[in-house]
Amino acid sequence: MSFRHLHDRVRAELLRRIDRGTLSVSLLARQTGLAQSHLSNFLHANRNLSIEALDKVLGAIRVEIEDLAPQKRGAFLDRQTGASVAIPLVPHAVAIFEPYMRPSVVETVLSYPASDVAELEPRCPNARRQWERFVAVRLDADDASGMEPVVMPGAVALLDRHYTSFKPLRDGRPNLYAARLGSRLLIRYAQHQADRVLLRPYHAAAEAHAIEAGPGESAGDALVGRVVRITNEP
Repeated sequence: MSFRHLHDRVRAELLRRIDRGTLSVSLLARQTGLAQSHLSNFLHANRNLSIEALDKVLGAIRVEIEDLAPQKRGAFLDRQTGASVAIPLVPHAVAIFEPYMRPSVVETVLSYPASDVAELEPRCPNARRQWERFVAVRLDADDASGMEPVVMPGAVALLDRHYTSFKPLRDGRPNLYAARLGSRLLIRYAQHQADRVLLRPYHAAAEAHAIEAGPGESAGDALVGRVVRITNEP
């Protein structure tokens, strides 16, 4: 990767974070000590950064150079051994927002039977199909609240991020989803009702949540993906 390509990839990563609302030019200026005008010129491709400034930016957004190197989409699915497949375990925010799994965001790699993910039909917009498909997340006691015994504290959920349709995978059996509530990931049953998404827990007495689609969003944008498997700790 050339120095010019590195700048292009850093610029694209910054713009992506600004677009999703997790970063601003003023915040980046405070974190790096660089002038806002200098950063704005960089973001508009009017100038590049010095090596020292680039180091400050990468440090502020906690990205390594190897994270920006070109990667083969879905690379984890290529790491198969016999009947097993390697799936990255990642933080909730990564599962919600990150299209591909940079090495620095992967907590560990889990092994699943290849049959768990083989021949699953994707049901999502074309843009989502550019994302790395399968990830796993760990769920704590708050995440499991209202979902016991389907989801227990310490459980790991395998997610299919190419399934953001409300159509049941199997007739008569509701899908279990990972859904986005603000910046939080919830494991819930989901229904599309008029212009909102209703997230239902397993226990009727537990709190349900209604999500209104934001400007330019569809109802399916509230879904991170369908839960393929829940592994509860014994």
